[in-house]
Amino acid sequence: MKKQHENSSVQRLVNSVIDGDKGLPKEELALFAGDDVEKTTIYVGMGTCGLGAGAAATNEAINEWLKEKGLEANVVAVGCIGLCTAEPIVDIQLPGKARLSFGPIEDKDVKGLLDSVITENTIPQEKVIGQLLSDQSENWEEVPNFFEHPFFKPQTRWVLANCGVINPVSIVQYIAHGGYRALKKALSKMKADDVCRTVFDSGLRGRGGGGFPTGRKWQFARAAEHENRYLVCNADEGDPGAFMDRAVIEGDPHRLIEGMAIAAYAIGANKAYVYIRAEYPLAIERLRVAINDAQEFGFLGNNIMGSDFSLDFVIKEGAGAFVCGEETALIHSIEGKRGMPRPRPPYPAAQGVFECPTIINNVETLANVPSIIDRGARWFRSVGTESSKGTKVFALSGDVARTGLVEVAMGTSIKEIVTTIGGGVPNGKAFKAVQIGGPSGGCIPPDHLETSIDYESLSAVGAMMGSGGLVVMDETTCMVDLATFFMDFIQRESCGKCIPCREGTRRLLEILEAIKRPRGSERRGGALERFKGVVAMERLAAVIQDTSLCGLGQTAPNPVLSTLRWFRDEYEAHVYERKCPAGACRELLNWRIDEELCKGCTLCKKKCPADAIMGAVKSPHYIISDKCVGCGTCADVCRFNAVVAD
Repeated sequence: MKKQHENSSVQRLVNSVIDGDKGLPKEELALFAGDDVEKTTIYVGMGTCGLGAGAAATNEAINEWLKEKGLEANVVAVGCIGLCTAEPIVDIQLPGKARLSFGPIEDKDVKGLLDSVITENTIPQEKVIGQLLSDQSENWEEVPNFFEHPFFKPQTRWVLANCGVINPVSIVQYIAHGGYRALKKALSKMKADDVCRTVFDSGLRGRGGGGFPTGRKWQFARAAEHENRYLVCNADEGDPGAFMDRAVIEGDPHRLIEGMAIAAYAIGANKAYVYIRAEYPLAIERLRVAINDAQEFGFLGNNIMGSDFSLDFVIKEGAGAFVCGEETALIHSIEGKRGMPRPRPPYPAAQGVFECPTIINNVETLANVPSIIDRGARWFRSVGTESSKGTKVFALSGDVARTGLVEVAMGTSIKEIVTTIGGGVPNGKAFKAVQIGGPSGGCIPPDHLETSIDYESLSAVGAMMGSGGLVVMDETTCMVDLATFFMDFIQRESCGKCIPCREGTRRLLEILEAIKRPRGSERRGGALERFKGVVAMERLAAVIQDTSLCGLGQTAPNPVLSTLRWFRDEYEAHVYERKCPAGACRELLNWRIDEELCKGCTLCKKKCPADAIMGAVKSPHYIISDKCVGCGTCADVCRFNAVVAD
């Protein structure tokens, strides 16, 4: 028995939940789980998104209020529950009462909130999100169920079930919610081959983008003849707009640890790595605490839970290179080498870390494993489509009313996510596209908004699941500019090992930049060069796809190809008409000065870098279009709104 385990009540909890003797009274279990509390408890959403919204100041204001009032309460930092637009989120739970959730609560809002709820037992309706119902507590009147909120109601929260709800650094609370029960089941009642088969039968596919059957991958590694095997969790989340893995680790690190322990047992690995970028300090901190606690309870280390299975757990901090998301580059980084891909085969399942069989899964994939082992393959298969089972977590961001973490059943339409969960495009603007799958993904236009979230459907429209970034764009987004952004990102992040990716992406970027370049800044022959580049763009993209060394290079042209496929008219407008239909490319706007509004102050004339503005003092000025480079400086400095763009 480990030292934290020596508390008799905790031991009874472990016996009841993990060992299955069901000896713990429901009331006591509710206290362990946080469904009821003996003392007023205040939960503050202090994931990275919450901290970015000011949760640290909110937390400080809460402690100051308690000190001022001379009251005692437990103040608990939790992870992100998903509704990022409502951050900072503060939950208040009084003894015997259901937990209330409020947001956004800035530091200036704290006094009024706590005075109302704790002192006066009244609820400020303008700030309440809902109540988290429990069988062991009394519900508040006229307060909606938290999970009936439009953002949460259509979701199926399996991986995110505990995020934002439990204390992420409390192993006891995780156990009370059924934690480590699946690991016990795997070690005591299942052979390693049975675990592999169960995961395969569940239909779980890799959530990192590739979509390869997870159980099949595990079987490959288990069948490899080698005395050493390794398990690697790829938490190197590098896609712009993606924050799912970070949020899961910050909010529920024990779920990942348990999933990894089960996976390591299944493949016969005695060492597991979490490869995570150093830019995630909070996730790393909470993961370290969770690992130490799991070791103290006997869930990691030697002879786990009295079995003959042992597991050493290592955190490997990466330097944040995008290419290290590619599994062979990640392996090189773990080995202390420069993170650069190598040809495959051999595949990591046969020859990976230190040339030993290695399984690499991402955070979400491994976080699904405990539930599959606990509830069975049939339960997991009950949700999803014929070929894509279970749920998928997305980071919903961009031009949408409600942003945050979303977990939906496979087969849910993109429209459901954008309009129902996300609340649609705000400010009366029209929906234009969804970018899914990160830099290696693609854009989906309005005509395909009903596309189902599954591997095959997304591939059919030129996109891919990716790790789960989902960025919504409205009518003001220029698709040429978007493709340029992603190509610039990819080109900068290219490891440079193979010529097609290194030089091909650079050339694609040059073509895109030329498309956006105004006439006035082009050198002689620039227009012809631009036109020739556009003609060759699709052919160049095909060469990059066919000849690049690794998956990142092979998918690098996807943003260009998908925007060309669905928004070719925008490219044509840029190339032939030298206009940006969205009005986002300032360099291509036709700037003019409204004579009625111009006061002749000469400020625009003085600031113009191209000397393209003429006019006398106190007389209307005008712009020489052939000299204008489209920088928009004149509009920025005009105090009379006289400079307009067509």
